[in-house]
Amino acid sequence: MSSQNYFGLFNFPQTFALDTHLLEARWRQLAGQVHPDRFANATSAEKRVAMQWASTINEGYRVLKQPLARARYLCELAGCDLQTESNTRMDGAFLMRQMEWREALDEAKSVAKPEAFLALDTEIKEAIADMQCHVAALIDEHDDSNAAAAKVREWMFLDKLLSEIQVAKHELADRNQ
Repeated sequence: MSSQNYFGLFNFPQTFALDTHLLEARWRQLAGQVHPDRFANATSAEKRVAMQWASTINEGYRVLKQPLARARYLCELAGCDLQTESNTRMDGAFLMRQMEWREALDEAKSVAKPEAFLALDTEIKEAIADMQCHVAALIDEHDDSNAAAAKVREWMFLDKLLSEIQVAKHELADRNQ
């Protein structure tokens, strides 16, 4: 194994599109090569190196398996700094939708009915699916990492909102028990 990016480590082209079944198979193969049982009689230095490789393999698997993490990683490999902490600039139409979704979440919390959360949950999941297709096209077809980075920031908002919806749904379910 050599030190390279995660796509190289797993022997995949550096694209958003990825065969997740093949990723899983390669992860199992690589993880097996550095499994602690193989290093039971090794020196402490060899054991430490194997553990570092296991950590790298597991982190690479986690990044490549998750579409949002993979998109972020591809943008970063292309030299795009996502500036997730400081850059909140987004498309005006998306900002309007963002406010509408926030209001819808507040409304769902206030009416405290599972149907309200379900409708919003479905809408956000559809928006994430659309965003994923859009980012995939920007990266794989148009080679436009800067535009993809802007969409990744929007996708991150959607992902966070979906998590908030899940938490609110669980809180409602807990209250109704």
